[in-house]
Order: sequence, then structure tokens, then C-alpha cells
Amino acid sequence: MSDGGLLEVQELNAYYGPAHVLQGLDFSVDEEPVSIIGRNGMGKTTMCHAIMGIHPGSATGSIRFGGLELLGKAPYKIARAGIALVPQGRRLFGSLTVREHLRVIANRGGNGQWTPERIYTMFPRLAERQRNDATQLSGGEQQMLAIGRALLLSPKLLILDEPSEGLAPRIVDELVGNIRGLAHNGVRVLLVEQNLGVATAVAERHLVMVAGRLATELTSDQLMSDPELQRRYLGVEPLSD
Repeated sequence: MSDGGLLEVQELNAYYGPAHVLQGLDFSVDEEPVSIIGRNGMGKTTMCHAIMGIHPGSATGSIRFGGLELLGKAPYKIARAGIALVPQGRRLFGSLTVREHLRVIANRGGNGQWTPERIYTMFPRLAERQRNDATQLSGGEQQMLAIGRALLLSPKLLILDEPSEGLAPRIVDELVGNIRGLAHNGVRVLLVEQNLGVATAVAERHLVMVAGRLATELTSDQLMSDPELQRRYLGVEPLSD
């Protein structure tokens, strides 16, 4: 654990009733992107929800952001502190248009660093689909909208939970480029991802979650060069060069 990290998680435990889902997580996110990788059901989404204060069970430990303790705070206060979540499955409002999604957040959102116009510049397809309901968008367009909605809060830290899920490879490549661009321009990134190609393209530091614990920390080179690690921790066939 590095001192003074932007996000510092210490001894984080989370429970659903008697089920002990997160078990003593310790990690930090500072300037460089960090990925959390692991199989389904390991607690990755629960971790995202615990950080954002939307975990429906109970949690103990410490989640500090820029020195501010977040554990126990309401989600809107955590968002105001500078963290935004792009949730797994996008969680858009089907009855709202692209323009309405962005306008609602812009009217309540961050410090003006991000605006709907800047989102449209980043994602030109959203500009073309402004009048379309979320249900009329492709999966890639929905993910763009989910990211744009989060960016309108002008976050210091962006948490992305399985952003490549269900997307075509071409769209995934575009998404990776956008996330890397955000990181290059000062937005800290915590990426939760099962797609090793995406994880290693965005981050150099990877934390492997197994059964609610962080089992190990790997670099991209270590992860990509060791097929046995890929099988052991992720249950996937090794990536080809």
C-alpha cells in the first residue's frame, strides 16, 4: 500500500447477511491505471459497489479517497468527492434519449470540465444519435453513453466495471483507445475486466481477485507470458501473440 494514494482501500470486508463476500482487500490507485481481474462471482462488482456506497449489505474497513474516508457515506457524496462508476450492464434509462441522459447529469454534475459537447466530440456517434432512446442504441453506443454520463461528473477517478462485455472487437478497440486517452489526460482509472487484452492494453498493474480476496499482483508482461497463470486465476485459454 503506497502512502498518499488517491484511492486507498484497507481491510475492506463486505457481507450479504452471513456471506463474507469481500475478505480484507488492500490496494491503492494512484496516477497509473489499475485493473482488477478475476473469474465471474469473485466479488469484483461487489467491490465497485462498496467503493461507491451502493453495496446493499454491510461493509467494514477503510476506503479513503484523497485522504477522505468514504465508507459509510451516501453515494451522492462519494460522487461529489470525485469518483464516478460506469456500471456493468450500463444501467441506462430506456425511456430517455441520449441528449436527455447527458442533460440530466450536466445540470446536476461536476465542475464543468466535461460538457455534453465534449462528450459528443469524444463519441461522434452519440452526437448522431442524440434523439434516440437508449433502447435504440447498439451495445457499443450504450457503453459510450454510460461512459459519457459518468464523465459529466468530472471525476478524478473513473471506475469501469466490465466495459467490454458483449461488444464487438472493433468497438472494444475503440473503447480501449478512449480509456487510454482519459488516463493520459489525468483521469485516474480503476478497470474491472475479464478480457485480458483490454486489461493489459489499459493498465500495467493487475490485481487478481479470487473468492473475495486479492490473491496476487501481476504486471502485464507476467500475465501475458504465463499461460498457467491465465488458466489458474481466470480459467481462460492463454492469449495468442
